[in-house]
Amino acid sequence: MLAINNLSVVYQNKTVLEGFNLSLEKGEIFALLGDSGSGKSSVLRFIAGLDEAKKGQVILDGNQLSTAGQHDVNPESRGVGMVFQDYSLFPHMSVEKNIAFGIQHLPKLEQQQSITELLKMIDLVGIEKKYPHQLSGGEQQRVALARALAPSPKLLLLDEPFSSLDKNHRDQLVAQVRHILKQTNTTSILVTHNIDEANTLSDKVGKIDNKRLTIK
Repeated sequence: MLAINNLSVVYQNKTVLEGFNLSLEKGEIFALLGDSGSGKSSVLRFIAGLDEAKKGQVILDGNQLSTAGQHDVNPESRGVGMVFQDYSLFPHMSVEKNIAFGIQHLPKLEQQQSITELLKMIDLVGIEKKYPHQLSGGEQQRVALARALAPSPKLLLLDEPFSSLDKNHRDQLVAQVRHILKQTNTTSILVTHNIDEANTLSDKVGKIDNKRLTIK
């Protein structure tokens, strides 16, 4: 499903990542560990088409998305979803409108059916009219996940999405998110500093150390 070949990242004339190679099967969840500044988030941004790299190639579902020095597929056309640390929900939109943001091209009935199914999946039925400021941190993160899953992405990228939660809420949400990703068979990459979080959520774990990736 996903292949990242020979990715190298240079930031401010300093090489932070070299020879990064990764392949994932359909529905596989991968967790990426590493110190701050090791290039973890740069990997996600290269996959998503938000940053360029010195070297490297991304192939998703048989299609080349990125190759350093060549024309890339636009971020919005990649079939890649993202969930961020700060949730990034639209504060002026209700929960249902946040979830529907990426599927506005669908007929209204299909949008509503998708919203209803996703709210059931994230166990938040009945909050569709609420606004982000009326939700807890864990609820906001589940809504952000639902919004990312609504367009049925081929790949989901999660950039430290649980780091702002306390341990009890984080542990509960990590287990819920794994269940949801497995239920939807969504290929995913999680960036995190937390090894327990990585082991709980993922099928396999890798760590960036001294510019290189090691798969555990």
